[in-house]
Amino acid sequence: MRLASVTTPDGGTTAAVQHQDDPDSRWRALPAPDLSALIAAADAEGGWDPARLADRAGAVVPDAVPVLPLPRPGKVVCCGLNYGEHIAETGRELPAYPTLFAKFADTLTGPTDDLLLPAGVQWDWEAELAVVVGRTLRRAGRDEALASIAGYTVANDLSARDWQYRTLQWLQGKAWDASTPLGPVLVTPDALDPTAGVDVVCRVNDEEVQRDSTATLVFDAADLLAYVSTFATLRPGDLVLTGTPGGVGVARDPQRFLADGDILETEVSGIGTLRNTVRLAPAPTALT
Repeated sequence: MRLASVTTPDGGTTAAVQHQDDPDSRWRALPAPDLSALIAAADAEGGWDPARLADRAGAVVPDAVPVLPLPRPGKVVCCGLNYGEHIAETGRELPAYPTLFAKFADTLTGPTDDLLLPAGVQWDWEAELAVVVGRTLRRAGRDEALASIAGYTVANDLSARDWQYRTLQWLQGKAWDASTPLGPVLVTPDALDPTAGVDVVCRVNDEEVQRDSTATLVFDAADLLAYVSTFATLRPGDLVLTGTPGGVGVARDPQRFLADGDILETEVSGIGTLRNTVRLAPAPTALT
């Protein structure tokens, strides 16, 4: 099943579902303004159950365009150093535990939104599979964590590398407003199995710069959700980003970073593609 937050003719948005047997892949409205609200409402009504959604679908939404699917996650937890090739290019050993950091909801932006970022910063790409939590998790085992997954979507964890490496803590390089495109849809676990392997791909101006399979993740989605839930309660609508493959710009020789006008495409097979244009502008204050 494919879910999204889509535009409506009156200028608003609605949660929506695509029926698998619809040859025209039309979006039908669900009773919520977006997927954040839909997942929260499902939790209040007894728990996330995608099987019930097809029966609740309403009218076809004319000219529907997917936008940011989850605008209000309570938590955005990210895993770094989770693909072997990326770990090797950073000169590190395979980790015994996940390397985690957090973002904020303000970092998220839509699947086709321009990336309005300050110039003079080393902007780097990081294509990722993102996991959406469907049920509350607290100190969960792997099986419970796996059963709690509402679905999967696509993210790019853009990183301000010069800011990231100012200190040992990564937050200031990872939490810039509207720097993390997400979407275009959420695919439910019955239709996608990252453990079996789906490709995570990044392209800059049609040049492929990253590609790997989620089958090679050191810690898969269920591992990460269970681990995070040991110390922090995960709630419906929260996001967990699973890490990026090798091929990031900071590890290249010479190093390469995003420039004004670059077209950044982020794809996960079986889900879809983000397509964002980089728009760099002088910052209103000095980035010192």
